[in-house]
Amino acid sequence: MLSLLLRYWQGYDEHLNVHLSLTMNIDDTQLPELTRRQEEILSLIIRAYTRSPEPVSSIQLVETNELNVSSATIRNEMAVLEKLGYIAAPHTSAGRVPTEIGYRYFVKRLLNVSDLTGAEQTRIAEKFQGSPLVTEQWMRLAASILARTSHTAALVTPPIAETSKFKHLELIAIQGRLVLMVMVVSGGAVHQQMLTLTDPVPQTQLSDVASRINNLCQDLNANEVRMKGVQLQMLEREVADLAAELMDKADSNQVRLIYRDGLSDVIGAFQNSQNSEGAQQAVRVFEERAFLNMILSEMLTPIINNVQVVIGGEGRWEELKHLSMVLSRYGIPGQVSGAVGVLGPMHINYGRAISTVRYVSSLMTDALVHLYESDDKPAAGDKS
Repeated sequence: MLSLLLRYWQGYDEHLNVHLSLTMNIDDTQLPELTRRQEEILSLIIRAYTRSPEPVSSIQLVETNELNVSSATIRNEMAVLEKLGYIAAPHTSAGRVPTEIGYRYFVKRLLNVSDLTGAEQTRIAEKFQGSPLVTEQWMRLAASILARTSHTAALVTPPIAETSKFKHLELIAIQGRLVLMVMVVSGGAVHQQMLTLTDPVPQTQLSDVASRINNLCQDLNANEVRMKGVQLQMLEREVADLAAELMDKADSNQVRLIYRDGLSDVIGAFQNSQNSEGAQQAVRVFEERAFLNMILSEMLTPIINNVQVVIGGEGRWEELKHLSMVLSRYGIPGQVSGAVGVLGPMHINYGRAISTVRYVSSLMTDALVHLYESDDKPAAGDKS
């Protein structure tokens, strides 16, 4: 399996704008167009600010890059970029810093080189090869690799079923008209619900109802269970409808376990840029699991291995206004999926973050596909 992964990824082209499926929440058609020179200057400012989060001046750009133009020309172009909102002047500094829309333009239109080398890809693949699949060790390893490689904080959620499938239910007479329904769905999750019937029903009849539903609804999703319920008798139909309702509720309220790494380094990066509010936001995102799950559920696209960049909360999340996130869903479409991502200040190295998230997401997807294919193959000697 490792050799197959390496052969595939060693062919990973360095031009992300050709091979990277990338989405952002803000429509890039809203971004004002720039000339080639303005794009080059914006790119240089962002790259310089990524290396050292200090305001970038026109003189600094001329001295550190072969631009073949004067600092006065650079100042004029920077004035245009500032008027368009791509850069801003902090306080009375002579330099400029990128803004949210400056980063968005850079990521969407100017970022075209991967910072993840072939040697790094090989090392990452080898580390995954030595870890058992879909275990706590696997998840912690993925978080560690993401954090160390992209120099950000990282998060990983385990793969879970995208849609619950009905496995089994039991109906237990409690007292009088009270009945306890116990239902098991895919993945072993157990749900319980008390029912109050119109009239008392003996346990033998309840067991017959449960048996009938179990036979009809095995491995069906909530909507399919409802459809099967139409052909059942009144009590059976009511139980089937309740089972479907519980499955829907379970799917909408899934709270994922989240493995995290690298938060302390990100807090340090915020302290270096004198942005204590950003550090507080990073801590909140990582420490409040329900909040992070909500962000993931609303921001992740359903497409597997599709990298999504969220900059400054995209005008939607005030709690993320000082942060950038790079996210991807991994897994098997329609079956199971998890999330991988990184988080940091807006001046993160986007090329490295995007290429790392994409690569790790794809490795984890390929590993899951390999695992599921192995599970589906008949054992040696099995003639069925």
